[in-house]
Amino acid sequence: MNSSKETGPDAGLGKFGDPVVLGLSGGFVVLFVVLSLIDIEGVAGAISVGFAWTAAVMGSYFQLLLLLTFFIAMGLAVSPAASAKVGGLDTPELSTFKWLSIIMCTLLAGGGVFFAAGEPVYHFVVTPPAFDSEAGTVEAVAGALAQSFMHWGFLAWAVLGSLTAIVLAYWHYDRGLPLQPRTLLYPVLGERLMRSWVGGVVDACCVIAVVAGTVGPIGFLATQVSFGLHELFGLSAGYATQLIILVVLGALYVTSAATGIHRGIQLLSRFNVFLALAIAAVIFIFGPTLFFTNAYLQGFGKYISSFFAMATMTSETAPGWWMQWWTVFFFAWFIGYGPLMAIFVARISRGRTIRQMILAVAVMAPIATTVWFTLLGGAGIHYQLTGAIDLAEALNNFQFDVATLTVAQALPGGMLMALAILLLTTIFVATTGDSMSYAIAVVCTGHDEPHTAVRIFWGITMSLMAAILLYMGSGQIGVLQQFIVITAIPVSLVLLPSLWLGPQAAYAMAREQGLTTRKKVIVNE
Repeated sequence: MNSSKETGPDAGLGKFGDPVVLGLSGGFVVLFVVLSLIDIEGVAGAISVGFAWTAAVMGSYFQLLLLLTFFIAMGLAVSPAASAKVGGLDTPELSTFKWLSIIMCTLLAGGGVFFAAGEPVYHFVVTPPAFDSEAGTVEAVAGALAQSFMHWGFLAWAVLGSLTAIVLAYWHYDRGLPLQPRTLLYPVLGERLMRSWVGGVVDACCVIAVVAGTVGPIGFLATQVSFGLHELFGLSAGYATQLIILVVLGALYVTSAATGIHRGIQLLSRFNVFLALAIAAVIFIFGPTLFFTNAYLQGFGKYISSFFAMATMTSETAPGWWMQWWTVFFFAWFIGYGPLMAIFVARISRGRTIRQMILAVAVMAPIATTVWFTLLGGAGIHYQLTGAIDLAEALNNFQFDVATLTVAQALPGGMLMALAILLLTTIFVATTGDSMSYAIAVVCTGHDEPHTAVRIFWGITMSLMAAILLYMGSGQIGVLQQFIVITAIPVSLVLLPSLWLGPQAAYAMAREQGLTTRKKVIVNE
C-alpha cells in the first residue's frame, strides 16, 4: 500500500507541481479576463455559440454517461467487491458524521443551495416538457419537484464521486499513482501519459472546468448577499458591497483550505450541516408541514415513475432552449466537476468500504438533497400557489437571487430566517471554495497534502476572478458558467473509461484483500 510516500510518475515534480498544469490553468484565467477586457461582447458571443453547439450535439452523450455511471455504480454496490476498503486502512480516518458532512457540503454547495428555492418554483410556473399539467396549479407541484430532483438527484451525485473515486483510490493508494485526473486514463494509455505533457493537458482541462464552475457560485453569492443586505437593511447593492463580500468569503475559504481537511474544511462543513438541519427543522415544523409531506411523497414518486422520461429527453422531444439551459447545462456542470470531486471523495474516504462510498455519494446525499429542495423550493411553491409571493416574472428572467430572498422572507421568522439562509448559502459556497482550492492544489502538485501556498494561490485566484468579472458585469460570470458546458466535452472523455475501470478496480482491491477470487484484468497493472 502507498498513501503518504511520493511515488509514481510525478513524484519528482516538487511541492509546487507540474508547470504544464499550472501554466495552462493559470494561463486560462489570465486569458479569459484579458480577452473579456478587450472585447467583452466577442468573448460572450463566441462562448454562447460554443455553448449552444455543445448542448445540441453532445447533450444526449452527457445524459447517457450519467445514466450508465449511476446504474453501473449501483450494480457494483451490491457486488462482493463492494466490501473492499479504500486506502488500506481498517478504520476510517474520519467519523461517519464528519465524512458525510464534508461530502454533503462540498458536492451540494456548488449550486444546489443557490437553486433550491428558485428552481422548483420555476418548474411550477413553467411546466417542464416531461409533464403536461397546467402551470401554477396544484397538479403542477409534483412535476415541478420531480424535475428539480432529476437535475440534483441520483445521476448528478453519482458522476461526482462513485466509479471515478474507486479508480483513483485503487491506483493511488494501492499502486502509488498521484491523485490527478490523468490517473483515470492510466489503465488505458499507460506510463507515457503520466510522464508526458499530454497528462498535464488532461489535468489542466479538468482544473479549468472546476475553476469555471466554482467562480460562478462565488460571484453569484456576492450578488445574492448584496441584494439581501440591500432589501433587509437598505445597504448599497453595488460593486463596493459585492467586493467586501468577496473579500470576507475568500478569507473564510482560503483559511479553511490552508488548514486542511482535518481542521478548517471539516469544521466549516460540520457547522454548516448543523445550521442546515436547524433551518430545515424550523421550516418543516413552523411552515406548511402537511404540504411539505404530501409534496415530497408525490414529487419523489413522480421522480421515480418519470425517471427515464426526464433523463432521456432530448431537444427532439423538448424545446431546445429548455434542454440547453436546464438538463444539459446541469449535467455538463456536474461532469466538469467530476474528476476533482472524485479526487476529493477518494481523499476523505480512506478506511471506508466501496459500498459505503457509493451509497453515501450516489444514494444518501441525493435523497438529502431532495428533502432540502422540498423544504426551500416547496415553501416557494406553497407561497406562490397561495398568492403570498409572486416570482413568475423574476424567474422567467432567471433572477434566482431574488427568488431565494423572497422565499426566505416569507418563511416563519421573516428577517431572521432570511439572514440565516444567507449565512447558510455563504458558508455552503465557502465549503465548495475550500474543497476545490484543496483539490486543485492536489492536482497541480500530485501530493495528498499539497503545499499551503498552492492552496492559497488557487483560493485567492478564484475570488479575484469573480471580483474582476463582477466589475465587468455579472453577465460575464454567466458567460463563464456557459463555458463549463464546453469544457465538459474533454472532461467527459476523462470520465468515460471509469464505466469499466471502476468495477475492475473494485474487484482488484477485493482480491488483494482476500474478499473475492473473481478474475479481472486491469490494463497495465
